[in-house]
Amino acid sequence: MSELNLPILDLSLLDQGPEAAARFRDELRAATHDVGFFYLVGTGVTPELEARLHRAAREFFALPEEDKLAIENVKSPHFRGYTRIGGERTRGKVDWREQIDIGPEREAVTDPDAPDFARLLGPNLWPEAQPELRGIVAEWHAQLSIVARRLLRAWALALGADESYFDDHFGEPSTLIKIVRYPGKDDPTPQQGVGAHKDSGVLTLLWVEPGKGGLQVQRDGAWVDAPPVPGAFVVNIGELLEYATQGYLIATNHRVVSPRWPDDRISVPFFFNPALDTRLPIIELPEELAAQARGVTQDPSNPIHSLYGENALKSRLRAHPDVAELWHADLLAARATASV
Repeated sequence: MSELNLPILDLSLLDQGPEAAARFRDELRAATHDVGFFYLVGTGVTPELEARLHRAAREFFALPEEDKLAIENVKSPHFRGYTRIGGERTRGKVDWREQIDIGPEREAVTDPDAPDFARLLGPNLWPEAQPELRGIVAEWHAQLSIVARRLLRAWALALGADESYFDDHFGEPSTLIKIVRYPGKDDPTPQQGVGAHKDSGVLTLLWVEPGKGGLQVQRDGAWVDAPPVPGAFVVNIGELLEYATQGYLIATNHRVVSPRWPDDRISVPFFFNPALDTRLPIIELPEELAAQARGVTQDPSNPIHSLYGENALKSRLRAHPDVAELWHADLLAARATASV
């Protein structure tokens, strides 16, 4: 481990011959077995695209309040659109950030017999005052989807499975892009930019505004800083990959501490997950790896579902109680009854 507290991996090793590719897979397996987090360089994502995304994010959050609220997420039963500062919660506590959530562009499901998680499918809400945002997000989605698939193929081989293992079992990926702004706080720190949590899916690629800290990862019971590294994404695995490996790989708690006023911070997490109706099977690990599997974390307040749609819906209902109460009161009532 470096003084950065997280290892740095270079994806371009996969293009430098069999020995370099094998070294990358070993490093990938070790990082996500030991920590669940790492920095990733060599992705091929250009500084020019990063700069355009950053500029677009800044321009969105600089829009007049009425333009942002025109696409507020309470207008979307699919949890898409703009969330005002303080409008999201982690473990019941308010997160001090504003954001826009963008998922796959789909038509809403109207079949009354569809599973509950089908309510997450639907159209995005785009700001009329910033028509160029949609095209930039589409480029970002395409580039990071390539990176995510390369990582999953490398993981499959590193875990003793066929290279196509995740491709074969993923279906059409459920992706989510959050463009987030953490405003500064002048209260005593730490303040909850986003509270401690584990991601509910498989893989997260996080772009952080250059020079802006705040991300912390839990290691050995302590919070350690994960400052931005120039040209790198912060990568972490989610609960489904822990489930699929029965705890050989580990999903790790992380949080963001608010910057001190007048500073603020832009970050853009990209979540790459299976289709909502996909149940990721447990990987048959080689004997030497299986012996090191720790089992899936057991937390009664946060059960891990093997079906991704159930995991995703659980997270969205908790994070956005105003949207849940407005559009999905029946689901909240059914869950309240089931827990009695």
